[in-house]
Amino acid sequence: MRWFGFATLSLLLCVAVSAQAPAQNAVPSSAAAPTADNAVMLTVFLKHDQSRPLADLNAQLERQGFYKAFPPAGVEVVSWYVMMGIGQVVTLRLPASRLREVNRVLEDTAWGSYRTEFYPTYDYKAVGEAAHEKAQRP
Repeated sequence: MRWFGFATLSLLLCVAVSAQAPAQNAVPSSAAAPTADNAVMLTVFLKHDQSRPLADLNAQLERQGFYKAFPPAGVEVVSWYVMMGIGQVVTLRLPASRLREVNRVLEDTAWGSYRTEFYPTYDYKAVGEAAHEKAQRP
């Protein structure tokens, strides 16, 4: 992972750790749901190994349990696209406290078929459309 991606992921992890409640009041991370005050969006680039045939990559993903484990239960998939020449691009919405869990699932099940990159993400569509509409007015 590039330095910037690692630094971004480290920053998100720090936010997740600092946002957790004291242990006696903590909700197990698997039960946490994204809410307005704890949700983060994360875009994951799954860059496929172009030196290997697709059938080999898919067989490895199946052996490693990728589609069984990813995304973890309760993690919302905002979008999931194939980007030709790159691989797959997945945007997730999840509680910050579950960031480590998502990372571990990818480490355990996607590595080998994919190289991963992570980017914190936010929804800009409404802002961009409003700016466009405003610019169209005389």
